[in-house]
Amino acid sequence: MEPQASLLPAAAVLAPAATAALIVLLRRAPALRDATLVIGAVITFAIILTMLPAALRGEVAATHLGELIPGASLSLTADAMGMIFALLASLLWVLAGFYAIGYMRGDQATNQTRFYAFYALCLSTAFAVAFAGDLLTFFIAYELLTVTTYPLVTHKGDDKAIRAGRTYLGYLLSGGVLVLLAMAIVFASTGQLTFEAGGFVADHLGSGMIILVFALFAIGFGTKAGLMPLHAWLPGAMVAPTPVSALLHAVAVVKGGVFAVGRMIGFVVGPAALADIGVQTFLSAVAAATILVASIIALRQDHLKRRLAYSTIAHLAFIVLGFSLASETAYEGALFHIVNHGALKITLFFAAGAIHIAAHKDYVSQLDGIGRRMPFTMVAFAVASYGLAGLPPMGGFLSKWHLVLGALEAGQPVFAAVMVGSGLLTAGYLFPIVYRAFFKPLPGAAAATADSPASDAEVVATAPASASDAPPATLTIEAEHAHAADDHHDDHGEASPSMVVPLCVTAGLGLLLGLGDLTGIYDLAAKAAAAVTGGGP
Repeated sequence: MEPQASLLPAAAVLAPAATAALIVLLRRAPALRDATLVIGAVITFAIILTMLPAALRGEVAATHLGELIPGASLSLTADAMGMIFALLASLLWVLAGFYAIGYMRGDQATNQTRFYAFYALCLSTAFAVAFAGDLLTFFIAYELLTVTTYPLVTHKGDDKAIRAGRTYLGYLLSGGVLVLLAMAIVFASTGQLTFEAGGFVADHLGSGMIILVFALFAIGFGTKAGLMPLHAWLPGAMVAPTPVSALLHAVAVVKGGVFAVGRMIGFVVGPAALADIGVQTFLSAVAAATILVASIIALRQDHLKRRLAYSTIAHLAFIVLGFSLASETAYEGALFHIVNHGALKITLFFAAGAIHIAAHKDYVSQLDGIGRRMPFTMVAFAVASYGLAGLPPMGGFLSKWHLVLGALEAGQPVFAAVMVGSGLLTAGYLFPIVYRAFFKPLPGAAAATADSPASDAEVVATAPASASDAPPATLTIEAEHAHAADDHHDDHGEASPSMVVPLCVTAGLGLLLGLGDLTGIYDLAAKAAAAVTGGGP
């Protein structure tokens, strides 16, 4: 169906930008400034919802933006795939707005106006990525997304944040250079940059050039998606405030990276062309290796946000693997997982931020018994962990089920086995956190037991026989974290409602996505997958 002229895609991009401008103007009225962040998010979500009925009917709203270079138009189109990303981003932005206000106030953060303004701006560029109707618009939007998130990554302004920011820009802008080169080759060879379901380069490029273009796109977008070994910027970016970490992992940069891989495979090169030359198998192998290696690294991380960061790297590779398998069911499962991973991972990061603000604890080894003091936060964490492991009836099970079936449909049982096995690894690095929170005693209780009077016989029995039997003078890293945390904030409860309510809602969303097709988002995924693989209009 031909795109229908509409200003709504442009309105969805401009609303967050206008929100950012208002936030700056209201910098001297903090209450109004903070309210503007949430109101802008609600308005943007409403704009995107108005486009949903038409998208479900197969209609595409489009805004023509003119030509930047001769023969290459800039455009925004609300097709099924773009609507999936935009719906996810806009809904989570509403919840993240409330959460960010509670976090920044609780952390007594400085430069809050700058933070909220760039928070809104990066959503504006994320919606431009979602609705880009051509490679040129997509490239510009994605590079702007990188630039607008940089001040958020470096918000703390210390040496560690600045170093992380340099790494962040170095990796992502280098990936952008490769994408630009691939885009130039495509345009010179085809005279076209407009996305087309099923791809458009196969009739214009030989197999050698298709391999080159695919490699440039895969490395460029793979860097932004955090595929190994191009992932180093992502764990480093965890120095940012937790609302930024949540945004990067659930909505913005890395999710935009896997979305870009899906666009490239489905709307530029084409699954059929890739299957003919077999080049996508290499990308599938890299994604499968990333799933395993990142999950194993996550098992060893004591810092909670770093453990979640490596979890993200693994689960983004699930999505890349689904796109690369070139089967309809796998492509559909990859789109499902964009949505389900977004809801589940933002819950985990929200919980990590709530723990940081309420308990001032950032390490897994500090979390013994914390579920007794923060039951809502840790139950939400447990629900999201269960869903991310791919267990029913959570939405994570539904998307992983489609990914595994898609791998078998593509004749790749090894990749199916990797995805099934990774569920055990996910449980291995998330479930122990839940166990610590609910089934281990609070540090204070353990200390009280240790300080209770002992009999003379017990003292004699436990006393070291000689100096050589005495415990080492230094504590382990885990014990240092635990003792440092036990000195303060042991009487904490939950974080503020503006933080706890959003994380409970996102955990509930992860469950609801497994029970039904909310707002038709799975129907959109099925339509997009069918169009890309030739199974539908």
